[in-house]
Amino acid sequence: MVDDDLWSAVGDPTRRRMLDLLLSEGSGTATSLSEHLPVTRQAVAKHLVVLDRVGLVHATTAGREKQFRVDQAQLARAVAQLADVGTAWSSRLQRIKRIAETIQRGKDTDNETEKKQ
Repeated sequence: MVDDDLWSAVGDPTRRRMLDLLLSEGSGTATSLSEHLPVTRQAVAKHLVVLDRVGLVHATTAGREKQFRVDQAQLARAVAQLADVGTAWSSRLQRIKRIAETIQRGKDTDNETEKKQ
């Protein structure tokens, strides 16, 4: 089952980049993340709220700022969901391919029949 809120959160390229940064650095603040992104600190803070709401990051207070870390369990859940979606779509595409091939064989047979007449 797909968690729409989770996928909506990671659907934004800035938030995906933030997750990449947090994973590579281990943790970060809105200020430290904004130094690597083409958005303001305030925009980063808003993105972090979205990621926190779906459980992909968690914050601890460090002085005047919050230090954010990726929740590995929730990230693993997101990866598993993506794999499930990929598998489901592969299956659907295989069915579509079989239907298209069946239709094409029918057209080829019709064309051969017309040529013989």
